[in-house]
Amino acid sequence: MGPLKGFRVIEMAGIGPGPFCGMLLSDLGAQVLRVERHGASADVYDPLQRNRLRLTLDLKDPKQVAVLLDIVEHADALFEGYRPGVAERLGFGPDDCLSRNAKLVYGRMTGWGQDGPLASSAGHDINYIALSGALHAIGRCGERPVPPLNLVGDFGGGGMLLAFGMVCALLERERSGQGQVVDAAMVDGSIALMAMFLGMQARGLNCNQVGGHFLSGAAHYYDTYQTKDGKFMAVGPLEPQFYAELIAKAGLDPNVFGGRGFMSPEDDPRCWAELKPLLAEQFMTRTRDEWCAVFAGSDACVSPVLTLEEAADDPHNQARQAFVKVAGVTQNAPAPRFSRTPAAHPALATADPTAVNALLSQWGCSREQLAKVAALSAQRAVTADIAS
Repeated sequence: MGPLKGFRVIEMAGIGPGPFCGMLLSDLGAQVLRVERHGASADVYDPLQRNRLRLTLDLKDPKQVAVLLDIVEHADALFEGYRPGVAERLGFGPDDCLSRNAKLVYGRMTGWGQDGPLASSAGHDINYIALSGALHAIGRCGERPVPPLNLVGDFGGGGMLLAFGMVCALLERERSGQGQVVDAAMVDGSIALMAMFLGMQARGLNCNQVGGHFLSGAAHYYDTYQTKDGKFMAVGPLEPQFYAELIAKAGLDPNVFGGRGFMSPEDDPRCWAELKPLLAEQFMTRTRDEWCAVFAGSDACVSPVLTLEEAADDPHNQARQAFVKVAGVTQNAPAPRFSRTPAAHPALATADPTAVNALLSQWGCSREQLAKVAALSAQRAVTADIAS
């Protein structure tokens, strides 16, 4: 099931953006074989590892790398997240793989990209989004930039960019009959996510001061406010008609707050600092649930700030089935949704040798190639017995 049904993908196991890419592809129907290093352990309940069959290979052993290359012959795509040059040194770089399968799409997930002064340097999400300009835009006015978890670099600008790039390359292959290398760098993806702000900056809007942009929380009409019970509401009525509804529903003085919304000609950033504490004071007069009742069914663009546990129980998310249970564990449902080729319900990852053998047989691996994989599985089983 899913729009990617039938595509065969090899995932060289890593952390963060790589597994996220594998989750996206496998959620939408691709058959993803996750190749893990010798001795690696996996959390089968982790959503980032779901839907995959797992095969353990010692990538420092040329004979086991040869097994990987045998499988590459039958795959549509492979992706890895090593520093530039590592896959080449181990013997399964782009040239090695494309020489065995000219139609292969080879995805490369890095922070800095395959070239440039920082290409071989270590880094994490916070470093990549710092260099992209994204981190500087996130934070409170007068305070230091705040890391937005690792959503911008690892996931939005990383794993999702890689998945998009690989699907694009697979589509192009249908026309050309040729594979290619996809260089997905988290710094590139983070810069791409800043496209709207680059445009705003070109038009003279303030995008260079930490916390100075209206979307960063500087404006009173786009921020979070604490409620009487210590919880929070998110406020974001940018359009004049939505802003007017906020004023009416919240019981605010229209002579003070009127005409100050983002898309109103009367909006004046110099008033934001004056109006924000007044709005904060108003939200402190009721609990979060009481405010939810006030704004229920309105277009004021006001929502409760939910925890992950609360989000899973939210009526809208439940109606959309946005969360699913996998072996009793709450996980995110596959997204996006498709009318004709819906995604299947997620399944636990497994390293069952029989299932791996069946998958590789379906891919077209020869008896000799399957025998090599089976021999490795048997060898590991004997080693495990001896160790126990």
